[in-house]
Order: sequence, then structure tokens, then C-alpha cells
Amino acid sequence: MTSEPSADVRLDGDHPLDAEACASVLVGAVERASPSGCEADVAAYLVDAMRPWSERAEIDEAGNAVGWFGTGPLRIVALGHLDTAPGWWPVTRAGHELRGRGSVDAKGSLCALACAAARLPAALRSRLSVQVIGAVEEECDTSKGARHALQAYPRPDLVIVGEPSGWDAYTLGYKGRLAVEIRAERAEGHSAAQEASAAAVAANAWHMLEAWAHDASEGAAGAFDAVQATLLGIASASDGLRQRAVAHVAFRLPPGLDAAAAAARVEATLRPLVARAGVALRMSGGEGAYRGPRDGPLPRALRVAIRAEGGTPRPLLKTGTSDMNVIAPTWDVPMLAYGPGDASLDHTPDERIDLREYARSIRVLERVFTALAT
Repeated sequence: MTSEPSADVRLDGDHPLDAEACASVLVGAVERASPSGCEADVAAYLVDAMRPWSERAEIDEAGNAVGWFGTGPLRIVALGHLDTAPGWWPVTRAGHELRGRGSVDAKGSLCALACAAARLPAALRSRLSVQVIGAVEEECDTSKGARHALQAYPRPDLVIVGEPSGWDAYTLGYKGRLAVEIRAERAEGHSAAQEASAAAVAANAWHMLEAWAHDASEGAAGAFDAVQATLLGIASASDGLRQRAVAHVAFRLPPGLDAAAAAARVEATLRPLVARAGVALRMSGGEGAYRGPRDGPLPRALRVAIRAEGGTPRPLLKTGTSDMNVIAPTWDVPMLAYGPGDASLDHTPDERIDLREYARSIRVLERVFTALAT
């Protein structure tokens, strides 16, 4: 749990984007529902919010909201995402608390990056350029926005990914992933027959994969280095002639086990069922794990900035997956993730953010940009 600021947090200087104006940017973003694939409204909103303070702001061919701040030689990409998990309820603001889908994951992080970049003074804008990208479809396997960025924009010098870490922490790595769909089908038969039902076959496949994940994790130093398997759902149906069952399994992959190798292990584990029980497999969403170094220009700048704001910096490794996993292999530059909010509230019906923490994260990011530019 991140430590919470105990008093109102003000932003330095007399920039029109003060703490309340920055809070309003976030409120407006959260008020616009944007589940994956439906980000156009919030993309247009964010572009309009960035335009007065940017060299340029536009919606690109993928639907990403993109703003450029500064023209200096040090190129930084600040990559957040516009889309949210499904689910919607009325957005409320009471005192310092903002409740609504996406307030933590991850509009708080994206808006903090955009506001910090917008507040860059002219002296810094001549030394660095910050490209803020609000990407589409991060919450699904496509990662459409991040993949487009890899093709459309030059490789930067540094990347900050906007994901909730808490204002006094930063994320050095995320686990990889692999999604597996298991389908079983067979002729209908009497329940007293000896042959296993399609549902039983699918359930058996899950248990075999669960056992493989357990065995593959023997000796792992912790959750980040283990193979984690989750049964997302299993369903069966019959039309009176054929039984059909489908199970969906998600794997979180450690460093050293890429998605292709994991897929090969899944196929080998289930080969007996595929051969004798009519099981079909489909795998998707494969991404490798990423773990960045504990030291370097970005971790150093974050540590100094967090301490300057009165915090104790905490480097994190997360068992989830983000767009960092997508961009890291291609861009291969120093990167980490940072943003306000309690990540344990991601995807929950109690998603909320403390606007004091949000403001403090903007102060941290301003310090980071200043340090990197000098």
C-alpha cells in the first residue's frame, strides 16, 4: 500500500495548469467511458486537453491520442492507455477522492504524464521532447495502440509507461503472458457410459496444465519467477447429438520462458489428450516477460524525485502484463512504469484515486523530466 499524502498538494509555479486544473483533466477523462475498442471519445478529449500546451496533438491512425511537448534532443515517450476494463458506474468526486472506472487503471497515470509534460517550462523544452501517447486496446490481447506506436514513431531514448505503482514506487518489470483455449467435442452418450464427457476432458486438460505450471515453478525465487496458471472459465453444452466444452486458461510467464517456449510446453503436456480425446488448442496473446535494471537514468531520477517529495522509493516487479512487454523487445531502451494509485483496485468495482496522490505524482514526474534534461 502506498503512503498517502497528508495534506493538500500544490504544484510549483504559476502555470495555469495548477493542481485543480490537472485534477479536472483526470475527472473529464474518467467521465468518458472507454472500454477496449471504444476509446474515440476520450481520445478526442485528451487531444483537446493537450493541444494548448503542446507543440502538436492529434489522434493517429490507430486511434491513439498523441501529444508532443518540447523540441529538444533527448526523446522520451510517455506511454499510457486510454482503455479500461469493462464495467461502468457513475463517476463521483468527494473531497480528495475520485471514484470511477479507469481512475487508477490507468487514466490517472496517463493524465499525470500529460499534465507533467504540459507544465514543462521553455528552458526544458529546448533540451528534451516528451511524446505522450494514450494508447488504445491495452486491456486486451491486441495491444493495438502500442504496436502501432512501434511502427509509426522513431525509437526514443527513454520510455515511461503510465501504470499505477503508487506515487512513491516505480515498476521495473512485468511478467509475460499466454492465453490458451481448450476445446473438446464428442458424440453424446448415456451418463452411465464409461467414456468421459467433453466437460470432463476439458477439466482434465486444465488439471494437466496446472500440474505443469507447478512443476515448472519448482525452485522459483518468488511469484515473478514462477509460471502462474489461472482457469478463467469452463463451459459445456450439448445439442443432443454432440457434446462440446471449452476452457480458457491464462498463464503468467517468468523471465526465461518466452511465449513460444510456453506454447510448445502446453502442446507437449496436452498431446495425449489431443491424440485420443479430440481436444483442439488455440493460443493467443503471447508476450515475453520484461525486467529492467535496478539502476540507470530513469530509476535514479525516480528515486531522487520521490525522496525530494518526502517518500521512500520502492522498486516493484509485477505479476501482470502491460504494454511495456510489447514495446520492450523492439525499442530496447531504458524504461520503467510509474503512476499514481493503488493497483490492487484495478478492474474492481471500488476503483478510486486520491487526488492528492495524483498531484504529487505530477510533481515527481516534473522533477524527473528536469533531472533528465540537465
